Order: sequence, then C-alpha cells, then structure tokens
Amino acid sequence: MKPAPFAYVAPRSLGEALALMARHGDEGKALAGGQSLLPVLNFRLSQPAVLVDLNGVGELEGLAAADDGGLRMGALTRHRQLEREPLVAERAPLLAEAVHHIAHPQIRNRGTVGGSLAHADPKAELPALAVALQARFKLQRESGERWIDAADFYTGLFSTDLAADELLTEMVWPALPAGSGWAFEEAARRHGDYAQVGVAAIVRVDEAGRCAAARLVFLAVGDGPLVAMRAAAALVGEVPGEAPIAAAADAASEEIEPRGDVHASPEFKRHLARVLTARALRRAFARAATPPANRTEAARG
Repeated sequence: MKPAPFAYVAPRSLGEALALMARHGDEGKALAGGQSLLPVLNFRLSQPAVLVDLNGVGELEGLAAADDGGLRMGALTRHRQLEREPLVAERAPLLAEAVHHIAHPQIRNRGTVGGSLAHADPKAELPALAVALQARFKLQRESGERWIDAADFYTGLFSTDLAADELLTEMVWPALPAGSGWAFEEAARRHGDYAQVGVAAIVRVDEAGRCAAARLVFLAVGDGPLVAMRAAAALVGEVPGEAPIAAAADAASEEIEPRGDVHASPEFKRHLARVLTARALRRAFARAATPPANRTEAARG
C-alpha cells in the first residue's frame, strides 16, 4: 500500500517546527528517522494531513556529558551514534550494550532515539532502557516546555503523555551510582527481529557486599515497559548468588502478563523471562563487583 495524501513541510529551526505542530495539532505528524512512522503511513494506520520533517532542525542533534556524570542527548541522535560514540559507552554503558539488538545496521543508521521513544512500541528496546535508567524527557511546545520521567511518559499501548502540539526534543540519562552493575538480555527468533522477551537489569551492591538496590524492566511482555518490582525486591538485602537470582527470576516470570502470539505462547514467554532475568542478573552483579577499569574483561568472561 501507499500512504494517504499529505502535505510536507521541512522546518529549519525548532521554533518553526513547534509553530507548525501548534498550527496543525492532531492533523500533523513529526517525522524523524522514519523507521517506525513510514510503515505505519504505508499501511494507512495513520493518515496525517501534514508531515513535519524534523531532519533539518539542528537544535535536535547532539550528545553531551551531563553535569551529574550522565548523558544529555538530542532527539535526532541516531542509533548508530549510541554504538560508536565513546561518550555513550562511558556515561551510559547499558545503552551501548543494548543498541546492537535494535533491528539491523541499515535501520540503526537512520533511526533516531527520540523517534523510537515517542513511538512507544512495547517491543522496542529504548523505551524499556529509558525506564530502567530513569531517564528524563524534555517535551516542548510553542508556548513552553516541561520535563517528565520516562516511567510517567508511557501510558499504554503505543501511547504516551506527549500532546499533539508537543515534540520530544531532549533526553537526559542519569549516571549510575557507585557500586552499580548492569546488563541487557533479549531473545528473538532471528537477530534483528522484534524481541519475544527482553530485560534490562540494574543492581547496586553496598560495601558489605549485599544488594542495596535492583531494577528490572521488561519489554515485549505488555502494553509498554514493565517494571518488575516484586522480582527486584527479592534481591534487596541479599548477598548476590544463585539462590536470590533464581528467586528473582521466578518472581519475574510470575509478575509479567505476556500475551501469546504466532511465535510464542504466554507460557514460553514466561520461561524466556525466567532464563533471561537470571542471565542478566549474573552479569550485572559481576560488573557491580568489578572495578570500572576491568568491567569489559569481566563481562566477556
């Protein structure tokens, strides 16, 4: 199929883009990388009257170190930059690790971080990573701006708190505290396919060697990123080891409520969640116990 007819505009500044979004409201649609939007248009699942191409808006580009040790990122940051920029590996290593699971190199060359986050596909990696890392999003409209936590941004299936006249313009990814470890695991039928189940794990170990905090966020098991709070709580206060990891993995498989599809039943997805959670937690705890300079070697081992 081909898209329904639409008008096309290509603003050259953020102010111009915001004015266009304010003017057209629900009839307008922002275009970034197009890797999610164009298939939707082709199937006529969305039929905007006006397409606002953001690729000429330089204010939406750029990566920079944040004052707190984290990372600031413009919405037009390409997935390939997450793979290649040393600053991402230094400041947000979980992003750098997980980005290789996103589709294929051709798509990562064009796809944007802001576009994926705003599209809110429940099987996409970046929304779950944003919730796991407790990222914050800057939403702008012609009349002003606001910041929102990633966990509050996602409201349902392909649904966010982004208003029709707003654009997601910037993301801030906070630094992980000292003693933290991280890992991302995903199972797909083929590399580059949408995940059947995926999980981002972040843990923190205190000076006594016990788990002081844990966060597990799943993708492809519901209408959006799913925070497994009971599974994470099973780890807190425990000395990392196979028993607490197994308990957390079992809790996670019971906490999620996946739907079956042509590729996997709900029972099989629960099994995947259990296996992937245990695998991710082992690597996350290994990293938490390893000096930062040696984490790459520990992860490979």
